[in-house]
Amino acid sequence: MDKLKPIKIGNIKIGGLTPNVSIGGNAPFVLIAGPCVIEGEKTTLAVAAKLKAIAAKLKIPLIFKASYDKANRTSLQSYRGPGLYAGLEVLAEVKKRFNLPILTDVHCKEDVQEVAMVADIIQIPAFLCRQTDLIIEAANTGRVINIKKGQFLAPWDVRQIIDKAVSTGNRNITITERGASFGYNNLVVDFRSIPLIREIGYPVIFDATHSVQIPGGLGSASGGQREMVEYLARAAVAVGVDGIFMEVHSNPAKALCDGPNSLALKSLPALLKQLKEIDRVVKGNVRGRRLEVRGKKSK
Repeated sequence: MDKLKPIKIGNIKIGGLTPNVSIGGNAPFVLIAGPCVIEGEKTTLAVAAKLKAIAAKLKIPLIFKASYDKANRTSLQSYRGPGLYAGLEVLAEVKKRFNLPILTDVHCKEDVQEVAMVADIIQIPAFLCRQTDLIIEAANTGRVINIKKGQFLAPWDVRQIIDKAVSTGNRNITITERGASFGYNNLVVDFRSIPLIREIGYPVIFDATHSVQIPGGLGSASGGQREMVEYLARAAVAVGVDGIFMEVHSNPAKALCDGPNSLALKSLPALLKQLKEIDRVVKGNVRGRRLEVRGKKSK
């Protein structure tokens, strides 16, 4: 873990073992959260306001996430979002009003330069994680790049993807684990992937909501098991992940995208309190072991 270089976005640090002293000194993991897709400016701002209040109370660094276009929906009739320009206007308003870093995903390289004008983190979707031109275009912006590990990849395969981004000179890279395909319409998380990817030298985020997704499980849409989010999130934090990614909604049953695997906003505070305590114990023990080793060497 010593070779892992933390990534900084303003006062937020992703990775490493030192707490985020700028927001209280006791929140080593970062929360990336927001609705799956922008459903409108009013609802997006409402979610952002609630998330900021929750994160501030718990002293957890927050990065706001929402998509302007979901180009990989199961059905042609599924809601995709407001589109590039209207969506970026909403995200820019979130950034301005709440002073939050923004993460959004891109599905084609033609969008990248426009997205980079608003987003602090450009996300490469799991299904596109091997698209060389898209990765290089995103990395060339100099923005932090969050690459979701494809459901079809082993943890060590991520090294090749990282090399593509690094070839541009951009080392501001995070990798997100979101489960691996296990037969039809099912995903399974191998938590060994978190330390294995982290050993490559880049922070690892765990996507607790997409990992419980059941791709195509509803026929014309994906299903999900949101009741399992808390279990997988706790496991990931116990392993020592650098950040937790969760899609949240005030009423998941009425969400226009990924409702079955989205977490209800009202359930978030209690879960975050648990995660924060687990994180404190796990990373506190790591720091303790490092100090103990240093003490023995000095004798």
